[in-house]
Amino acid sequence: MEIFTYMEKYDYEQLVFCQDKQSGLKAIIAIHDTTLGPALGGTRMWTYDSEEAAIEDALRLAKGMTYKNAAAGLNLGGGKTVIIGDPRKDKNEEMFRAFGRYIQGLNGRYITAEDVGTTVADMDLIHEETDFVTGISPAFGSSGNPSPVTAYGVYRGMKAAAKEAFGTDSLEGKVIAVQGVGNVAYNLCKHLHEEGAQLIVTDINKEAVARAVEEFGAKAVDPNEIYSVDCDIYAPCALGATINDDTIPQIKAKVIAGAANNQLKEARHGDIIHEKGIVYAPDYVINAGGVINVADELYGYNKERALKKVELIYDTIEKVISIAKRDGIPTYLAADRLAEERIERMRNSRSQFLRNGHHILSRRTK
Repeated sequence: MEIFTYMEKYDYEQLVFCQDKQSGLKAIIAIHDTTLGPALGGTRMWTYDSEEAAIEDALRLAKGMTYKNAAAGLNLGGGKTVIIGDPRKDKNEEMFRAFGRYIQGLNGRYITAEDVGTTVADMDLIHEETDFVTGISPAFGSSGNPSPVTAYGVYRGMKAAAKEAFGTDSLEGKVIAVQGVGNVAYNLCKHLHEEGAQLIVTDINKEAVARAVEEFGAKAVDPNEIYSVDCDIYAPCALGATINDDTIPQIKAKVIAGAANNQLKEARHGDIIHEKGIVYAPDYVINAGGVINVADELYGYNKERALKKVELIYDTIEKVISIAKRDGIPTYLAADRLAEERIERMRNSRSQFLRNGHHILSRRTK
């Protein structure tokens, strides 16, 4: 992999390699774009097949965070960290303290958070060395478990998508197939049940399914049957890539709106569901409640303020649909365009400001 060629192609700003021999820390911080503000993105710990695979993952995830934060209306850019190692056996206090010192050395250009393979306890250790970390323990002023807030954002986004498909954003009486009943999806089901939706659920965790059946009157189906059930809305809330060549012909829903990441197996699957007339709420837009919530910690966390921002996911989905209609493109591309246009406006505004500042300065020095 030619790193500078890749960085230039996708316009990355910075790649930082962090090593601490004593603790075994091997970390890569990727900063994609800070036009809108400091880069915010989580720290992932994973056993990568190679150092090159770790670098590629950090770069790919950082770019994704730029788009997620921009589309969410946050004044934050995109970044991500990967730590090479097994999160079950390679963690130690010194590792995360050392990593916190590296973040501190970036002086606010990058702010981290929890991700796959890392925990609140790990964030607390990083916090010992730097304030540029979110998702720490509530005792330190954090927002706590983000799942209910993420679920609320998905619920709001689903209502906006339903309005486009059915002419009303009411979910009362709508049949919604929820794939996965983990922490986020359970809270989503709660909102849907309270509005009077009829739920069909599936999960490999039988206890989670039983809970949804008992509490929400949901109908349980086998994991392989969730794609073909008669429903109005399909909500993928488990693994990614569930919208693919095998599942699309089975889907009867008019709306796809769920909490899972990377729902489209390939970009072309977004084109196919668009051609079928399915309203798709792009994943990184509708599931942005979590990042909106932790971003509020940067101002001194206020739950009411954070939830008001998360409510606006409804408006963001409406904007995405509007851009899709305006430009005649699928919504997954419209979401990218929404993010890119916001970044470009800020970039132009800054360059205009700098030009004006230079003009004033040159007049004064004449």
